[in-house]
Amino acid sequence: MKSQTVSITIARPLEEVYGFLSVPANFKKWAAGLGMLDEHDGEWFAQSPDGRMKVRFTARNSFGVLDHFLKPENAEEIYVPMRVVANGAASEVVFTLFQQPSMPDAEFARDLKLVRTDLSSLKDILESTSN
Repeated sequence: MKSQTVSITIARPLEEVYGFLSVPANFKKWAAGLGMLDEHDGEWFAQSPDGRMKVRFTARNSFGVLDHFLKPENAEEIYVPMRVVANGAASEVVFTLFQQPSMPDAEFARDLKLVRTDLSSLKDILESTSN
């Protein structure tokens, strides 16, 4: 599968960035590409232009892993690797997007643009507040 890894440096300590990102409810504050995100009975669902998807988030951990999994209706689950690593006093958020087998190149490029926009929004939110 074709993939693209995107990273962004955020001028906040690892603990702060990971703390914010490890709360699923915070994704709707910055991840517009995920669509509307809501919790129902302890499970998360996103409403995107492509339809409703179940979203599973990796449990909070000490490794900076923020992987999540998207399960569109009538399609295979999509693995989305994401990490936060220390970068001196700042943090590096690393996101890998995989081009799904049935995804046209134009759609992959669109999704990659959404990821970059979302990461930029995340940076703006975290750098403009004292969490």
